[in-house]
Amino acid sequence: MLLGVNIDHVATLRNARGGLEPDVLTAARICKECQVASITTHLREDRRHIKDADVEAIRMLPRIRLNLEMAMTKEMQEIALRIRPHAVCIVPEKRQEVTTEGGLDVEGQLDWAIEFTKPLLEKNIEVSFFIDPDVHQISAVSKTGAPFIELHTGCYSNAYGTEDEEKAFEDLKGAAIFAQNFGLKVNAGHGLNYQNVHRMHEIPNLYELNIGHSIISRAVFVGLEQAVKEMKGLVE
Repeated sequence: MLLGVNIDHVATLRNARGGLEPDVLTAARICKECQVASITTHLREDRRHIKDADVEAIRMLPRIRLNLEMAMTKEMQEIALRIRPHAVCIVPEKRQEVTTEGGLDVEGQLDWAIEFTKPLLEKNIEVSFFIDPDVHQISAVSKTGAPFIELHTGCYSNAYGTEDEEKAFEDLKGAAIFAQNFGLKVNAGHGLNYQNVHRMHEIPNLYELNIGHSIISRAVFVGLEQAVKEMKGLVE
């Protein structure tokens, strides 16, 4: 498996004081030096952490693969087509939520998902949909032309160490296999940390894990380079 590092919360810390520190570009460079597969940023509609200028600057860094998380809106589609990140992950978004709380309902807005995806693919931007481990959502994504899904691992992460862990894990594993039978590549993320990430190795052919909060939290105590290297070792 590959590791993608989400650096949104470097920007959250920066924005708490409204200055320049800590520097998002420095974080991206450190992650790249650790040879992670990608740098993930979520450009929210309210711009609560990552800003447009951050995304544009990261995109210009040499040899960095940018994965842009974004809502399925016309504004975000236009930004992606202009900046042309290497990949986009389409996520649900609510203004009042602290973090993304669940997967996108692709099935319920399939026509728009198809329309939204088409011009991105034409610009050679990889497209992924962030969805719950649900066969109906996976079937819907398979109709959009997107080559990837990213499975929402929040239920598993929350259930880890409890009596509900096994069911949540089996839901993830079954969904991954179901998606792969459609020819979809499978990423995963949300709530994964240094304690629970090891079980992802039990899911066949996962492509990439996107992890942010746990790594940035660990970096507060040991530094970003060590935090990334520790997680990279667990993932690989």
